[in-house]
Amino acid sequence: METLIKLLGSSAKVKMVKLFVFNENHAYDVKQIAERTKESISKIRAEIHNLEKMGLIQSRSFFKTVEKKRSGKKVTSKVKTTGWVLDEDFESIAPLRKFLIDMNHITPKDIIRKLSHGGALKFVLISGVFIQSNESRVDLLVVGDHIKRGIMEKAIRTLEAEIGKEIRYAIFETAEFKYRQGMYDKLIRDILDFPHEKIVNKFGVV
Repeated sequence: METLIKLLGSSAKVKMVKLFVFNENHAYDVKQIAERTKESISKIRAEIHNLEKMGLIQSRSFFKTVEKKRSGKKVTSKVKTTGWVLDEDFESIAPLRKFLIDMNHITPKDIIRKLSHGGALKFVLISGVFIQSNESRVDLLVVGDHIKRGIMEKAIRTLEAEIGKEIRYAIFETAEFKYRQGMYDKLIRDILDFPHEKIVNKFGVV
């Protein structure tokens, strides 16, 4: 990440380039980009102009789902907004994507450090986007004691901002995980059967 920041000039630009390159069919407005990258709207607006100028992204109108409260209840509706999407005619998209994949390395230590604030980690497995495998059911499996789900999900959002892709994840308390494992739960079996790397394994799962 530090090397990319030095090359591209700012963390906001790095995260935005990853967001658009790794989610080529999705359009995002300013607010969505800020949410996905964890950067300020002012920084996002400044970098949008630069990325448009270099031809990496183009503006597009689209409908997004918004949530509002009416009479004390949450109601979803579709609203039209203007956002940006990867310009598929950008001539260097293939080498840029390969370069970002090669440089998009978050170490197991980084992942553990971010997740550790959300509970006592007992078993953490990474797959999918973290090991460049498209076969996995999830990208991240977290098992622990005294899980603070809100904090854990916030940590995962931070990881998403750094890698530029949405993370498919499953979080279990130790008791639930062991119960599912003992019952030969299909999700657990599939996760363990697909390519993965165990970065915390206090249960000795093989």
